[in-house]
Amino acid sequence: MSNDRLIIQGGKPLFGDVKISGAKNAVLPLISISLLFDKSFTLKNVPDLADTRLMIKLINALGVMTKFYDGVIDFHGEPQNIEAPKELVSKMRASILVLAPLLSKRHNALIPMPGGCEIGERPINYHIDALKQLGAETYLQNGFLRATLPQGKFIGNEIKFPQVSVGATECAIMAATLAIGKTKIYNAAQEPEIVDLGNCLNLAGANIKGLGTDIIEIEGVSKLNPVTYSVIPDRIEAGSFAIIAGITKGELNLLNSNPKDLKVFFKKLKQTNIRVEVYNDTVKIKGVSEIVPVDIQTEPHPGFPTDLQAQFMSLMCIANGKSVIEENIFENRFMHVPELSKMKASIKIDGNKAIVDGVKRLQGASVKATDLRASMSLIAASLNANGESVVNDLSHLKRGYENFEEKLFNIGAHIG
Repeated sequence: MSNDRLIIQGGKPLFGDVKISGAKNAVLPLISISLLFDKSFTLKNVPDLADTRLMIKLINALGVMTKFYDGVIDFHGEPQNIEAPKELVSKMRASILVLAPLLSKRHNALIPMPGGCEIGERPINYHIDALKQLGAETYLQNGFLRATLPQGKFIGNEIKFPQVSVGATECAIMAATLAIGKTKIYNAAQEPEIVDLGNCLNLAGANIKGLGTDIIEIEGVSKLNPVTYSVIPDRIEAGSFAIIAGITKGELNLLNSNPKDLKVFFKKLKQTNIRVEVYNDTVKIKGVSEIVPVDIQTEPHPGFPTDLQAQFMSLMCIANGKSVIEENIFENRFMHVPELSKMKASIKIDGNKAIVDGVKRLQGASVKATDLRASMSLIAASLNANGESVVNDLSHLKRGYENFEEKLFNIGAHIG
């Protein structure tokens, strides 16, 4: 693979073992809470991703020292600075996660408006509203968010989100952890990554209840104790490789996966006729000669994850019949459709629905990755396609998949 493209010779079944890395969507908030600790904090099973390294740089810029080695990050010290550098924040939307812990420890924060994948608007108004409910004052000026904590501490309160938001739920949890009194979050996100964040904080002495439900209660504590915590496996990476096994009609063992976090996804995958066998933390995926078309609707957890929508669509492109993919989380998340069409997929867009009419085989083409998950959908499609495909603009992929080309090579993919 060159720096920004991957050449794939498709049509070969893939076989072997894939060790699933630590979860991107869990590690970024976990890195952010290093700002809440007085002394030290250690994370294990950390994926080496572009976003991981960006978040570490951001934490360093705020004054916390780090050492990153062999899937481990050691954090030392407290934040000294209140301003997040624009050149880092502009590259990654998850940068907003440092706002609540920085405010909690320094009582002031200056954060440029964040960047990342261009999937719809993805506003941060719920984050800001939650912090205001807990006593923060915020101002938007010249592309910067300035926040202050006049009372020197967050004050516990009730927070009711009008819509489920993973990032805003994480923000509220981080703010409430060292707050005075009790905070109750209604319509909280239930994602495994939220549970992971809460479990880590509880291990360090926080008092958080209701994780994995839509009501979370947090009794503020005065400080967090030094802990070592292991990041959960990446359910989106596991789901992506499950699709690759199915679309290539191969057989893969997904090691170090967490199958309970993908119940709805695996239920849908089984309906396509693909075989799914679960053995503790290993999942065996066996492809079949004929894929049955299956409709999906993306929903907040425990529903079908939006981050696997694009990959599942690639699989439906070779199903024996018509399927409907409905995207209910993000607008503008069908940017992979024109690229799949270049590979002779038959897809029509109707609002937030994509109607996919399966073809026998996709055809190799030169395509462009538009965001992180679209990158994976195009790679999966290329592994099925007849002939050579070139997937361009793969900088997105490195944001979310660790050692991806090595993992593909080890299961027999013809890539260059």
